[in-house]
Amino acid sequence: MQVSYASIPTPGRTNEDCVVAGPRWVAVLDGATAPSGVDSGCAHDVPWLVRHLAAALAKNLTASDGPLPDLLADAISETCAAHAATCDLTNPSSPSATVSVLRENGTVVEHLVLADSPIVLDIGGDVVAIVDDRLDHLPGYTVDEVRRHRNAPGGFWVASTAPEAAHRALHGTHPTADVRRAAVLTDGASRYVDRFALADWRGLLDLLQRHGPAELLTRVRAAEAIETPDQRRRHRGKPHDDATAALVVW
Repeated sequence: MQVSYASIPTPGRTNEDCVVAGPRWVAVLDGATAPSGVDSGCAHDVPWLVRHLAAALAKNLTASDGPLPDLLADAISETCAAHAATCDLTNPSSPSATVSVLRENGTVVEHLVLADSPIVLDIGGDVVAIVDDRLDHLPGYTVDEVRRHRNAPGGFWVASTAPEAAHRALHGTHPTADVRRAAVLTDGASRYVDRFALADWRGLLDLLQRHGPAELLTRVRAAEAIETPDQRRRHRGKPHDDATAALVVW
């Protein structure tokens, strides 16, 4: 299992994405940018949450072959313990992050996708995208609507202050012998396909394998730069976003 990756921030901002990798695994996290003027109840910013969660998850992935949802739940619990004394962890706007993990575990390749950072798998020549699109099906996107449906049944799930969210992630396995290559992406990178339609998922994998993750991100930035105001109004996402792509090959 070989992993290569690249990550770039939104122009002029701190990168709220994070990628960590080991010999048999890679994890990509995407912090949710805090809405302006919303009280998160937390003394820390989104990058703090992402870094601490990534470090806890990396430690667990290094030390254990246990199920990915259990390892993520433990990492969320550890991160909560790191700021429970200073912050209101009951606040529904507490900092949060997406988490996507790919791990080779003996005879199987295991995936976990929590929120909108997809994993793309080439399985025996068939390309499959693991996409958690629950955020795309809320009844509304006001601050109050998102708060009400965050980490709630019938809503969407993210890594924040509820360890049980890890067990609501999309989780599965595939025989290692069948998996040829994979991509782990934040939504800032996956927009190459799902926003700009510059390729399908197979084309994205081909681009990553031929030219590398940095080239994918360069092309995403170029597409953002020429998007018209009319086109931007059709999308709920930001005009620019942190973008991270990891390529895994066997």
